[in-house]
Amino acid sequence: MSGTYISKKLRQKVAAQANYRCGYCLTSETIVGAAMEVEHIIPEAAGGSSLEANLWLSCSECNSYKSDRTQATDPDSAEKVTFFNPRQQVWSEHFEWSEDGGLILGKTSTGRVTIVALNLNRPRLVASRRGWAEVGWHPPVI
Repeated sequence: MSGTYISKKLRQKVAAQANYRCGYCLTSETIVGAAMEVEHIIPEAAGGSSLEANLWLSCSECNSYKSDRTQATDPDSAEKVTFFNPRQQVWSEHFEWSEDGGLILGKTSTGRVTIVALNLNRPRLVASRRGWAEVGWHPPVI
């Protein structure tokens, strides 16, 4: 949770920029019926600011798993890699959907570490995605 006040106007601006969905798992506010959190890409605890350039939307679970971290160990290379930055990087360059739309698959080391560290394939979320895909709500258009 941020220690710095973020104005309602800035929150709304960031939400619109993020298309009202989590920058990591791409879950949409309109599907889950709950507002996303404004998160610090570089956490305040790591020196990140509360300026627009460091803020994005995140669902509460992705934000909780991310916590104050910015990197993790790539399961394939065993190297430390920085998490995906939804403000500066393109999601589809680092991730793709499984054929049934349930799983997020990593295409790069950045994608892989982000999937593991933020637990982007949480069982309940995977089951939800598969249900959303069956009715045509998922995967989102990027």
